[in-house]
Amino acid sequence: MNISSYIDEFILYTGSAKGRSKNTTANYAVDLAQFSDYLESAGISSPGELDRACLRGFLRELSGYGFSRRSIARKLSSLRGFTKYLASMEVTDGDPGVGLRGPKAEQSIPRAIAYEDIVKMMEETCRTSKKSDRDRLILELLYGAGLRVNELVSLRWEDVDIEERELRVMGKGSKERRAYFGKPVQGLLRKWRDNAMTKGHAVEGDAYVFYPEKTGAPRLTERTVHRMVVAVSRRVALNGVTPHTMRHSFATHMLERGAPLRVIQELLGHESLATTQRYLKVTVEQMKKSYLETHPRSGFGGDRG
Repeated sequence: MNISSYIDEFILYTGSAKGRSKNTTANYAVDLAQFSDYLESAGISSPGELDRACLRGFLRELSGYGFSRRSIARKLSSLRGFTKYLASMEVTDGDPGVGLRGPKAEQSIPRAIAYEDIVKMMEETCRTSKKSDRDRLILELLYGAGLRVNELVSLRWEDVDIEERELRVMGKGSKERRAYFGKPVQGLLRKWRDNAMTKGHAVEGDAYVFYPEKTGAPRLTERTVHRMVVAVSRRVALNGVTPHTMRHSFATHMLERGAPLRVIQELLGHESLATTQRYLKVTVEQMKKSYLETHPRSGFGGDRG
């Protein structure tokens, strides 16, 4: 078998045996297709020819093409997974990816918006949206329960406990967790369920909570949710707000109000605490901004004292 064939096997393996998400599997496919093209141009077709120098050459080429350090780090992760798979199948003599380091990825600070802006967005759906009940409920769940957009559209009625105000969420890597919501969402869910029943939609078992207006599709799409959030935010003069911004805001506001980092980690479904610790940087940035803008001796715009 050539390298391309092993790549195909690895993609199938990550999606089935390893339970990776569709997005992760798609990223592997893109990254390893680029790697395969590089190997072909270098005249390498057999897995036995792979070595550390070959992998480093690919990373250098990516840098030369202008890929960001973050993108290269992600592609390196895909490479490591692939070479580890080859070694486990005894296709290669050891794992050439062990110890291979790429460029240090930039540490981006998650964006959070003020609670007042969250409220403006929710109120805006009630004033202008043709699907106000649905859109308000979506915003409430993204912010109030800290859901990822794919987790939201994947919700089924059997995952929702309206009385206990709990959700059973299937996160990344098919990892299940509990999420919670407040009384406003409880009322909105009851109303949404009643309206769905009136329209003839199933509201129990494995039926999706969010159904599309058009028949034929089983559930609402992530793209539809993304477009709605962007549109609503722009109507209240906010730019760059996405469904994930709502999730970042959920975590940041909880942290600002004293929630333990470990609790936030569990609520977000982060595997690593280091991922959750990014939100500490958000609050530090916000504290600095507030100080500069409000303290009379901060020097912002001249001495006010």
